[in-house]
Amino acid sequence: MQCRLAVLRAAVLGAASIGPVAAEDYPARSITMIVPFPAGGATDTLARFLGERLHAVLKQPIVIENVGGAAGSLGVGRAVRAASDGHTLSIGTSTTHMLTGGLYALPFNLLRDLEPVILIGSEPLLIVGRKDLPADDLKQLIAWLKANPDKASVGIAGVGATGHLAGISFQKETGTKFQFVPYRGNGPAMQDLVAGQIDAMIEPASNFKSLVGAGSIKSFAVTSKSRSPSWPNIPSADEAGLPGFSASLWYGLWVPKGTPRDIIAKLNAAMVHILASPPVKQRFAELGIQVSPLMQQSPEALRAYQKEEAERWWPIIKASEIKVE
Repeated sequence: MQCRLAVLRAAVLGAASIGPVAAEDYPARSITMIVPFPAGGATDTLARFLGERLHAVLKQPIVIENVGGAAGSLGVGRAVRAASDGHTLSIGTSTTHMLTGGLYALPFNLLRDLEPVILIGSEPLLIVGRKDLPADDLKQLIAWLKANPDKASVGIAGVGATGHLAGISFQKETGTKFQFVPYRGNGPAMQDLVAGQIDAMIEPASNFKSLVGAGSIKSFAVTSKSRSPSWPNIPSADEAGLPGFSASLWYGLWVPKGTPRDIIAKLNAAMVHILASPPVKQRFAELGIQVSPLMQQSPEALRAYQKEEAERWWPIIKASEIKVE
């Protein structure tokens, strides 16, 4: 198996060296990586980490540009309008590059106006609360929410974002009611959670690593059937008293439509090489992100997965009648 994986990696890496002159000359200058959220959230942290590694491989600076708002659709739109020469990258999540397509009347098509590069990885969400919340486990949290209908506030990274849909599902599963407070990203929401301005969040686990470790917030459960290797001391929703409740977030990398195939191949090869690095795998584990399997790291695999997820979630979004202001 190891030999087979090595051959596959070599084949992918070789793709960058057999393309036309455009790929040989690429990149010719610094590359902008657009993060569709403000600084401080999980996607921003991941982008800056990967940007440093891409710099080392591609030998050009990777400039992080944060463009938040509208659950990430503003940043994605900025990438869609960029020149298709490989010098603008769009990093994002299942929220920004899939869910928003079912929520907003976007001036672009998420499935056609960006070219996929690679499916980076995925992670579960984490149910957390302010540190002085009068609940110490998930069952107590649910009981407190039921005793205080419509009084609790739950921060979300945008209307229709992953955390918002997970929160709606949580309400249905538990029979609770609470108010959603939309932000321009998880960074600002976490600041208010630590300050006690909101009561809870259900967002990607990697957002909360340092805050949970420092005791700045409470953790109740990861939204998976079993415990996450990155969070061994935090129970899964199943074992914490909410069986069957699961949700995850996945990350990917795209470029504007029309970007030459050889440049996409070179970018994909660079990312496959980076994701195979033991230090990168270790850092991902620390963040709570699972690297996507090698066989799912091709542009074609990301395109198929993005379409499959849209076909699953867009009807659910429309049925929920989420109102976008």
